[in-house]
Amino acid sequence: MNLPQHVRLVEVGPRDGLQNEARPIAVADKVQLVDDLAAAGLRHIEVGSFVSPKWVPQMAGSAEVFAGIHPRAGVTYSALTPNLRGLEAAIEAGVREVAVFAAASESFSQRNINCSISDSLERFVPVMQLAAQQGIRVRGYVSCVLGCPYEGDIAPTAVANVSKALLALGCYEISLGDTIGVGTATATRRLLDVVGRVVPREQLAGHFHDTYGQALTNIYASLLEGVAVFDSSVAGLGGCPYAKGATGNVASEDVVYLLNGLGIETGIELRALAEAGQRICTLLGRVNGSRVATALLANSC
Repeated sequence: MNLPQHVRLVEVGPRDGLQNEARPIAVADKVQLVDDLAAAGLRHIEVGSFVSPKWVPQMAGSAEVFAGIHPRAGVTYSALTPNLRGLEAAIEAGVREVAVFAAASESFSQRNINCSISDSLERFVPVMQLAAQQGIRVRGYVSCVLGCPYEGDIAPTAVANVSKALLALGCYEISLGDTIGVGTATATRRLLDVVGRVVPREQLAGHFHDTYGQALTNIYASLLEGVAVFDSSVAGLGGCPYAKGATGNVASEDVVYLLNGLGIETGIELRALAEAGQRICTLLGRVNGSRVATALLANSC
C-alpha cells in the first residue's frame, strides 16, 4: 500500500463554509478566522468569493477581508471568481490565485448557474486569458462528480470530460466535488481511475461532503489512488443545501486526525486548528461539526 508522504489541505471554511450562514458575520471576524487558520499551519486558504452580493450576501465583504488579513509567507490566499467581473474585482483586491467551477451534471449546471456545461466552460475563456496575463494561478472545481440532486448517478466519463476541458483551459489543479456527499469508496476509486486517464493524479484534488458520513472513507480511497490534495472546512462549516439538515463539508480537524494516524505529513497543528474552529462556532452560535475537535477540546477541559 503506497500512500502519499505529504498531503496538502485546501481550507475552504471562510468561503464555502460561511457563504450559507444566515447570521451576518463581521469582516473582522472573518479576518480573525483566516489568520487563525494560517497560524495553525494551513498553507492554502480560500478566503472568499467575488460574486454578486445579490446571490451570496455573506461574501459581499471579500475585498475587505483580503485587505484585513495578515499574510504569512508560504500561504496561498485564494478566492472563487465565477466570471470575468469577479476576476477583475479579485485582481483589484490583490488576489494572486482564484478558482472557477463547472458541473458534471447538465441539470445542476442549468439550475445553479443558468447555463449548460459547455456554455459555462466558454465563459471561462476570457477569465483564463486575463488570469494568465496577470500571472494569476487558476484552480478548477467540478461539482456533482459522484451524484446529482436532479439526475442521480453521474457517469465518470462525464466528469472526465469536464475535468479535461478545465485542464486544457489552463487550470493547474482540478478539485473533484462530491457536492451532495453520496459517494462511496468503490465509486470514488472508479471515478479516479477514469478521470486519472485524462488528468494526471498529481493535478487532482478531492472535495468530499459528509452528508452520508462517507467523506473520510472517500478520502482514504483517494489516497490509495495517489491523490494528495483535499479540500476541507474547519469545524465542518457549511451545510448541504440539497439535503435538508445534512452535514456538508468534511471537517478539517477530522481529516488531519486521519492523516496523522496514517503517518502523513500536513504541517498542521491539530489543537490550534480545533481551537480556531471552536472560536468561529461560538461566534456563529452553532454546534462544532468536527467530532475530533469536540473530543479533543472536551478532554482538555
